[in-house]
Amino acid sequence: MKLNWGTSIVIAIISFIGFILFFVVRMSTDDKANHDLVTEDYYRAELSYQDEIDAETNAKTDAVQLVIEKNTNGLLVTFPEKVTAEKVEGKVFLYRPSNKHLDFDFPISLSNSHLLIPDKRLVGGRWNITVSWEYQNETYLHKESITY
Repeated sequence: MKLNWGTSIVIAIISFIGFILFFVVRMSTDDKANHDLVTEDYYRAELSYQDEIDAETNAKTDAVQLVIEKNTNGLLVTFPEKVTAEKVEGKVFLYRPSNKHLDFDFPISLSNSHLLIPDKRLVGGRWNITVSWEYQNETYLHKESITY
């Protein structure tokens, strides 16, 4: 059987479409291509975003910036000296962009102006740390990206 130009073009187009469909199906069913949202309730978090902006502004204007540094025991979060440690309430949230199973949060309980996040809880790599805290009926928020 002899192939003419028309038949060859139709075979090439059908082969190309089959090739594209194969990769579409493969990528949509492959677990390696599964990308989760940052938060499950994305729209609810978006509505409360203005509160976060206000809390970050409070932290900058009231001069109550936190200092986060790495030491041999883990991450050390240092609160300002003018803050009474026993009156601070809040939460620390550590988000691992590459693996949501490593994310964790814990409440803030201070006896002095330092908070230590133990080394055994942290895996090397990039972390986003969010410290949301309240002091004298004012909310504050500190966000920082660190490489541990």
